[in-house]
Order: sequence, then structure tokens, then C-alpha cells
Amino acid sequence: MGLPRPSESFERLYSAPDPPSVARRPKLLALLVALVSFAVAAVVVFLVMPAGGGEHAARTPPDDLSGGSSDPASAPTTESSPQPSPTAAPTSKPTPSATPAQPITSLPKPCGTVSKGTIGRIIPGARPRESANSTLTTCTYSSTGQAFRWLRVEAHLYAPGNTEDPVKDAQSYYETQWTQAHNAPLVRTLRLEPQPGVGDQAYRWFKADKGQPTVVGQVTARVSNAVVTVSYSEDAPAGKQAERERSCLANATQVAREALGALR
Repeated sequence: MGLPRPSESFERLYSAPDPPSVARRPKLLALLVALVSFAVAAVVVFLVMPAGGGEHAARTPPDDLSGGSSDPASAPTTESSPQPSPTAAPTSKPTPSATPAQPITSLPKPCGTVSKGTIGRIIPGARPRESANSTLTTCTYSSTGQAFRWLRVEAHLYAPGNTEDPVKDAQSYYETQWTQAHNAPLVRTLRLEPQPGVGDQAYRWFKADKGQPTVVGQVTARVSNAVVTVSYSEDAPAGKQAERERSCLANATQVAREALGALR
């Protein structure tokens, strides 16, 4: 039989069998790969599109996790600007009158422009004296008592038939009187200023006659193409002349208002 074979001093390494060729891969593996791919795609779609899906739901940002809504600064503004009321009337500037005031064509009676009540209060026992023509009238009232009181109402008319622009001529005359009042040599002016609220233009003048214990309150006013001058005078001893300013100017202003009203 011969000698027995000695035992091997090393272990034999294991070699895996060669993989089968592609053509021989089982069809089951291909089917498994397809199922896995389909499942992954379904999960992705489910995560991207929330429940109640649609295009609007996909574009709406989710609420904040703390329970509040999303940042209002990032939300689009839907508030619209207020629209004007359809019934509101447009604002417009007032339209001036198309027909100017008619010029004064004639003057009233010289002593018929001031009421008897006013004359009786200002000049007790008054004695009138008048003169008139078509463009100038004067009426002078003098007291018959011991106390000196004196009132003169004078009206100048710039008639439309005598001048191309009667209103402008009346304005020129008024401005001349205003200028001369600033340079009157025989009186001491205590007050000279515009008088608002009387006619179209007016000024008031309180003055003391030089060398005489008398004061005069005068109001000169223009309305359209006529100018009226009212002068009221009374006694005022030296040192007390300024105390008579208010009453003198008040009397002259009241008479001027009545005289202007009688011109229309």
C-alpha cells in the first residue's frame, strides 16, 4: 500500500462561485427594483402636495408652527384706496357776479339823507341849512342851545353822463382827500386811519382845531361813484379833547352810514 500521505500544513481558501451572466439574472430582481422606485416617488409626491391639494394650496405658505399666522409684512396688500362719493359735488371757487353794481345817477335832497331821530339825538334843537346842485350837496345842522354842536353832511357825485369812468374819478377824489388829511395845517390830528365796514372805502379822522376849544370827528367814505364826508364838532376844553374822541367818531360814523344808504 505504500506510505501514508502527510497532512497539509495550511487551510484551503474558499472561492465564491462566479456570478451568473446578465442574461441569466432572475426577473424577480428587476420587478423588485421597479416596485421600490414607484414607492419612493409616491412618498415624495405625498410630502410635497398637502391634503386638499391643488395649485392654490401648493402656493400658500404654511402657518407658523407656534400657532400664529405667517408674517403679515410678507403677505400681499389687498386694501384699496378710498373712492370719492359719487354724489359729492366738486369744489369750485365762487364765480364773481357778471353784472357790476349800477353807478349812482343822482343825489337825494341834501337834508334828506339822515333820519330826524339821529339828528335830534346828536344836535338837540338842530337848525338845518342846505345847498345843492346836480353833483354836490351839503346840509349843515347847528344847535340852538348853549352847548355848541355842529354837523355837516356833504355828498359828491361823479355822474355817468359827465365822465367816462365815474367810479375811477370818485376813487381819485377820495384818495386826494386822504392825502390832504395828512397835511392839514390848521388842525392837530389825534387819529387818522382807515375805517372798515363803511362803503367801498372809508377813513376816520379825529382832530382838534388850532386856537379853538373844539374837536371834530370826521368820516369820509366812497360808495361806487359818490363820496360822502360827515363832520361832527363840539366843545372840548384843553386837556379834555382826547376824551371826546370815541363819541365824536361814533356820531360821525352813524351819520355816514345813513347818508350812504340814502344814495341807492
